[in-house]
Amino acid sequence: MLSSASNRVLTFTLQFSSSLKFSPKTHIDYRPRSLHSSIMSSASRSFPREALLDDSGCGGPITLEEWQRWGCVSPVPAMVNAVIQDLKLLENNIDAHMVFGGNGGKLQGDFKIQEDKKHRAKYETLADSDKKFQFYSARQIACRLLGSRGYLCQKCWLPMEDCMCSKVKPSSLWHGIKFWVYMHPKDFLRQNNTGKLLWQVFGVQAATLCLYGISEDEEIMWNAFKDAGKAKVWCLYPNHNNAPKTVQDAFSRQSSADMECAYSLTNKDRPLNFVLIDGTWSNSAAMFRRVKEQAKLAWGEEDIPCISLATGASAMHKLRPQPSWDRTCTAAAAISVLAELQLLPECSTHGLDKQAEAVEDALVVLLEVLTTRRLRMGRFLFSDSIASTTTDRYVVRCQVTRCALTAKLFKLYFDI
Repeated sequence: MLSSASNRVLTFTLQFSSSLKFSPKTHIDYRPRSLHSSIMSSASRSFPREALLDDSGCGGPITLEEWQRWGCVSPVPAMVNAVIQDLKLLENNIDAHMVFGGNGGKLQGDFKIQEDKKHRAKYETLADSDKKFQFYSARQIACRLLGSRGYLCQKCWLPMEDCMCSKVKPSSLWHGIKFWVYMHPKDFLRQNNTGKLLWQVFGVQAATLCLYGISEDEEIMWNAFKDAGKAKVWCLYPNHNNAPKTVQDAFSRQSSADMECAYSLTNKDRPLNFVLIDGTWSNSAAMFRRVKEQAKLAWGEEDIPCISLATGASAMHKLRPQPSWDRTCTAAAAISVLAELQLLPECSTHGLDKQAEAVEDALVVLLEVLTTRRLRMGRFLFSDSIASTTTDRYVVRCQVTRCALTAKLFKLYFDI
């Protein structure tokens, strides 16, 4: 992994054939999904039909089994089920079905109008700001769960017809590392989310999902940090108040013997905890503030150790725009920290390069599936930020490192 000073800037001018031209005016027709409907194949494009509730209890509260199939490890959040109960009561009172559509299982139609009024009224009755925040998160999660039942695969969060689970190869993460994917509710069950790849590859104990604003999830993570101690918790986030350390700065100053001794004797069951803040860059600032607040409660000081990674541009920019090219997706951040740790003599024997490669492969699979789906649905392939509206020539400027992920993704997208 090269430092940012050694990155090379390359310019690609791409000429697409006429068969791959996309109109910027392509109309995207989202057909609403009913909670009571059987979801038809995307190939058929027929409207979903209304159906009665079956014996599986579709539309009822979230069970522990269902909750954990989505990748969660906490008990079922009480507030999430309370929101679902309120939605069902409203559905009965106004004699209208919940209808979901678009990304994230959003409520639509007349029911949405009535539900908006009700949830805003309830929100105003909550005097405590923390309760308001938890209610907001629980409502987001509840709607996404209900709108995704029977539509998304519970492991890969993709539509059933695009399930990628059989293509992802699991791998064991070195026991000296644990990832925490601290996810914003608006990223939960999002199809192009990459944080989910970590527990798909490493398992939920090695890469644990924690949902922002869900107290049951956050309590597990805060308690783990208290037990581990501040020296064992690192946040992969660009903290501008204090100069973040590189992996080299943070871990290479200890001798190999000291590091192994500290791990095996004093913290045998306490790995290094890496927090990956998984949300849009506008949401991540609030999430980082919450992490700092908990750090102050646990250790008496607000500053939490942060690591800066030498990441290059991520090809996820094409499917999910970022504010700038130097900001990368969650999976790519995890790949980078594993790759950089592998370069340290004290970590070189733990196979971290192979573990990074396993996440790379999963990310490539996700990109291939999402690209195929977009083409099948007639949607524009690249984000508007890099697309020309008047020509089929595209000029893409990006920083390219020697990272194998970058090379693989550029080959996938640009056939070079």
